[in-house]
Amino acid sequence: MQNHRVVVTGLGVCAPNGVGVPAFKEAIENGKSGIRFYSELEKLNFSCQIGGMPLISEAVKSKYFTPLQLRNFNAAGILYGVAAGIEAWQDAGLKIDDEQCDFDSGTIFGVGTLGVDKYRESIYKVDEGNTRRLGSTSVQQTMSSGVSAYLGGMLGLGNLVTTNSSACTTGTEAVLLAYERIKYGKAKRMLAGSTSDGGPYVWCGFDALRILPSKYNDKPAKASRPMAADASGFVPGSGAGALVLESLESAQQRGATIYAEILGGHSNSGGQRQEGSMTAPNPIAVKRCISDALIHAGIEASAVDVINGHLTATTKDDLEIQNWSEALGRKGADFPYINSLKGMTGHCLAASGSIECVASVLQLKHQFLFPNINLEQVHPAIAAQISETRIPRTKTDLQFNILAKASFGFGDVNCCLIFSTFQS
Repeated sequence: MQNHRVVVTGLGVCAPNGVGVPAFKEAIENGKSGIRFYSELEKLNFSCQIGGMPLISEAVKSKYFTPLQLRNFNAAGILYGVAAGIEAWQDAGLKIDDEQCDFDSGTIFGVGTLGVDKYRESIYKVDEGNTRRLGSTSVQQTMSSGVSAYLGGMLGLGNLVTTNSSACTTGTEAVLLAYERIKYGKAKRMLAGSTSDGGPYVWCGFDALRILPSKYNDKPAKASRPMAADASGFVPGSGAGALVLESLESAQQRGATIYAEILGGHSNSGGQRQEGSMTAPNPIAVKRCISDALIHAGIEASAVDVINGHLTATTKDDLEIQNWSEALGRKGADFPYINSLKGMTGHCLAASGSIECVASVLQLKHQFLFPNINLEQVHPAIAAQISETRIPRTKTDLQFNILAKASFGFGDVNCCLIFSTFQS
């Protein structure tokens, strides 16, 4: 069996606090929040009237879509995914051949909820008896694999073109699946990422569950507070992240920029047993996922320098820290540095893992840690387990080699990736 090294050669992002990698990198370095108040949520009587959605200009739309493609287009998740995916492809220095199909390249681009606004538009038209006015692209805008289908056609991908869906684990899982396809010689390059719609018709269920913060409608940038003593729920978000993964041989042949290497990873499920449920993680499975990722990557727990956590600003943050501590056998000042992007972006649902993978790779490549914003007082249960010196509050320059990135999702599913600085 072939066993190729896999590297990251391209990045793309469409996040609430920055559209495009340069803007996103500047935002995370400076602790810039992308969470805003939305009057539409107020009109609809939401308790939580804030969220994070990328600010997409008409110029960005026209950069990635033709006027014909934009006719009757109403699928924000596809827009986000295409913008991030094509940016990553171009960032990797890869060309788009309008004539030939590239059988060495494919995509695994995940979704959670996709095409909600188009579905809503279609339902009204159908109920009014105007089925023929749906337009010729209504199917591709609402099918789960719509984003991978769009990207496959725009880039001429001839390898595996598919979509995965595993709730909040989706993006990290897509990267792992793409890594495995290259590692075992089934592709030379894979575009890996995920996307998620936003807005009231996606976020309504979470508001109904009363797991979103309702006391920050007048100060949205302060609302998302991972690891904080006064955290009161996650802020909903949306967007997309994308990474071009490539075999080391292919990257070196092309003279491509190498951002990082993926050493390995693991995914599993807690089976909704023990303490696990549809909405809560089985800690045994979480710890096993982390431990098995380290084994697959061929490193010891002591080698992990930085963790980019899932950490959503809910009551489960302290449990996540406990799981990391027990899986790594490290606590106090010996614990790795840890941060959460969700203070700046909110929880971008199915897109969270891929956006956070982009942030993780940027930290590795440029040797810095972005700050945990809104963290005025660490939750006492977390402070009892790890030293607050391991939780950076400001941008921190740091020389480090290994970053562990994990995501945990509804359905008791888990995924952990091990990124490394590239060493030839």
